[in-house]
Amino acid sequence: MMANQLESLVQSIKSKVRALKKKKKPYVKMDKSSSVKVEIRSRKARKLIDKTLKVADQPGKLHWTVAIMVGSTFAGVA
Repeated sequence: MMANQLESLVQSIKSKVRALKKKKKPYVKMDKSSSVKVEIRSRKARKLIDKTLKVADQPGKLHWTVAIMVGSTFAGVA
């Protein structure tokens, strides 16, 4: 009898601990401002330009992906 009560107590404590672990406090996700979005786009464009120039500076190698990337990048930005 005493073992059953102890076992049920342990089970209830375990379930309460599991429930507490699963509960997470929600947070408010903030939207990016337009200036932050512009900054992110500028960084991505700068990285792509740097990568393109690095590949273009390698003489003797033909890189079709560079031509495609350059064409699509400037077409998208303009």
